[in-house]
Amino acid sequence: MSAQPTVIQVLTDYYTAFSTLDVHAFLPYFHEPCLLIGPATFAAPTHAVLATAFVTPIQDLRARGFGRSELSVRQTNMLSDTAELVTGVAIRYKADGQELERVGVTYVMHKNATGWKIAVLVLHDADKSKKAA
Repeated sequence: MSAQPTVIQVLTDYYTAFSTLDVHAFLPYFHEPCLLIGPATFAAPTHAVLATAFVTPIQDLRARGFGRSELSVRQTNMLSDTAELVTGVAIRYKADGQELERVGVTYVMHKNATGWKIAVLVLHDADKSKKAA
């Protein structure tokens, strides 16, 4: 049985928390440890270490007038009872509602005793996140 609705709700809640740009609001959505893969790779054994990876991106988003972001899910794939792969596009908006950018995202979600968490986040070209045929 797919965990898709539950996993997508967790990611939706994460995007709401991320939109505050308050690192303490969105860190609980990440598994300990977790891995971020983008222009650089960052392995974080704890939330305290993970918080350091978000300092520069948050400063950059604030400087560009970030208002909120939302996830457009393209594909999900249940890998096991405790792992689900979610690919989509993070759509970021300015505070005035204009679109700021689109970023391709792939999440490996892991289920532990406290629920579904982001274990791996991969940032990539948004055009590589096509909807499944």
